Amino acid sequence: MSLETEKHAPARRTQAERRAQSDRSLLLAAAELIAEEGFQAATFEKVGTRAGYSRGLASQRFGSKEGLIEALIDHLHERSDELAAGLHLEDLPGLDAILASVDVYLRNFEAEQAVRSYFVAMAGSVATLSRSRTDFAASHQRAKERFQALIEKGQKDGTVALDLVAETSALMVGSLLLGISTQCLIDPTTDLPSVREAALTTLRRSLGARK
Repeated sequence: MSLETEKHAPARRTQAERRAQSDRSLLLAAAELIAEEGFQAATFEKVGTRAGYSRGLASQRFGSKEGLIEALIDHLHERSDELAAGLHLEDLPGLDAILASVDVYLRNFEAEQAVRSYFVAMAGSVATLSRSRTDFAASHQRAKERFQALIEKGQKDGTVALDLVAETSALMVGSLLLGISTQCLIDPTTDLPSVREAALTTLRRSLGARK
């Protein structure tokens, strides 16, 4: 191989990079299966096959169905953190930050199959009394804490009503998103863009500082 060829040859990926890529592929395959065929369809054999790996690799990485769901939840939270970072919420007034978060979440729900798979998996874990219910409960707690912090920020900067209890209001916002997401799964013909606009208007009126 010439020096010129070596110069332009793609860098060989490290073991950590290869592992990260295979994990992403397995999680994407699991999300697709769950969204398309339901919670029970995401067996290690199907996940490995769809991702282009062996059943053994999926089993080795996640250990159990609960381990797979936990990894999927973590992956979706990382994706949510990436989207939030792009919004620069720290630079927005509290109310605007809440509305921006809700808006980007619902747009992402419409665009990304992995987000829809979260709610299918959640429903499946409830129906089967799976241990994964605790993972979903922890996930919802994280979302509540994020909205609570934004509500408290808005109360300090004057954009959110002071007579609201931040914790319960944050739970209301999360429950609204949960309800909309579930409705869209039950009825895929739901006009999500219109519902999104209605949700933003409702939150602006219910959370905004009293005039």
